[in-house]
Amino acid sequence: MDRLLVTGGAGFIGSNFVRFVVERTDVRVVVLDKLTYAASREAVEGLPSGRVELVVGDVCDAAVVGGLVAGLRGEGDAVVHFAAESHNDNSLRDPSPFVQTNIVGTFTVLEAVRRHGVRMHHVSTDEVYGDLELDDPGRFSEATAYNPSSPYSASKAGADHLVRAWVRSFGVRATLSNCSNNYGPWQHVEKFIPRQITNVLDGGRVRLYGAGANVRDWIHAEDHSSAVWTILEKGRVGQTYLVGADGERSNLEVVRLVLQLMGRDPGDFDQVTDRAGHDLRYAIDSTKLRTELGWEPAYTSFEEGLARTVEWYRAHADWWRPKKAAIEAAYAAKGQ
Repeated sequence: MDRLLVTGGAGFIGSNFVRFVVERTDVRVVVLDKLTYAASREAVEGLPSGRVELVVGDVCDAAVVGGLVAGLRGEGDAVVHFAAESHNDNSLRDPSPFVQTNIVGTFTVLEAVRRHGVRMHHVSTDEVYGDLELDDPGRFSEATAYNPSSPYSASKAGADHLVRAWVRSFGVRATLSNCSNNYGPWQHVEKFIPRQITNVLDGGRVRLYGAGANVRDWIHAEDHSSAVWTILEKGRVGQTYLVGADGERSNLEVVRLVLQLMGRDPGDFDQVTDRAGHDLRYAIDSTKLRTELGWEPAYTSFEEGLARTVEWYRAHADWWRPKKAAIEAAYAAKGQ
C-alpha cells in the first residue's frame, strides 16, 4: 500500500486514524474534508507535509472525489470513508445535511471507486441496529437486523446498504465496519464526554440526560483506528466487521468517573431534559474481528483511556474553548 484517500480525515475519528497511519506506516495520506464545524485543520497539522495532504472539498462533489480516487494507482491503495454528519441532536433539528453527506456522499465515493477499480473501506456505526433493552444480555453482531431510530442512524443505515449493493451488483471491492461510541483527542465539545470534561475545566457543572441509565459501549479512537487498519490489511471484500472494546458504561457511570478523575464530588452534576427517542443500550460483539483478523484493543481499561482524554483536553484548551460558548448556548436553549 502506497497511498490512502481518507474522507472526513480532519474530523474526530478520521484524524485519529490519519495520525495512527502516519505514526506506524510509510503510507501517504490524502485527506478530503469539507472542514465543517466538527472538523479542524489543527487535527492534521504538524504531520509530515510529504506524507499528508489536506484537500478542502465536499464528499458529495463527484468531480473532486473522482479526481482524488483516480490518483490512487497502487494495487493496495484504498479509500477509507469516514466523512459523515454524526451528532444525533443535530439530526433531530435538521435531518437534511445527514441525508446529503451520509447517503449522497457515500454514493459519490462508491461511484468513484467503481469507475477506477479502487478498494474502499466504509466506516459506520452501531446505531444502525437501534438499541437493546437495559436488561438484555445480548449484543449486536454482524447478523443483527437494522433498526435505526434517528435521522442520523437511518442515514448511516442507508449508506451501509448502498455499499453492500455496490459490492454485489458492481463488484466493488469494499469492506464495512460498525463501531461503538468513540472517545479520545480531537472530539468536538458538543459530544457527551468532551462536553462534561470541558464543563469542569471551565468551572461549570456536568450535565446528565435524564437519569443517566442509557448504556454505551465505549472505545478509544486509537483502538478504532487500529481496527480499521487491520480490516484494510486482512479483511475480506464484502464482509462487515463490528468494532468494540467491551467498554459498556451507563451515562451516569461515565459522569461520575469524569468527576472523580477531575477531583470533583461524583455527585456534583445536574440532570437535564432527555433527548427525544434516546436509545437505551448499545453493546458490540467483536468476536469476528478478533478471531478472524486477530485484532485486540490496546485500551483495555476505560478508566485509563478516559484519564488520558481528560489530560488531552486540559492541555488543548486553545483548541476547544473558542467553540464552547456557542455549544453551551445551544444546549441551554433546549433545557439541556
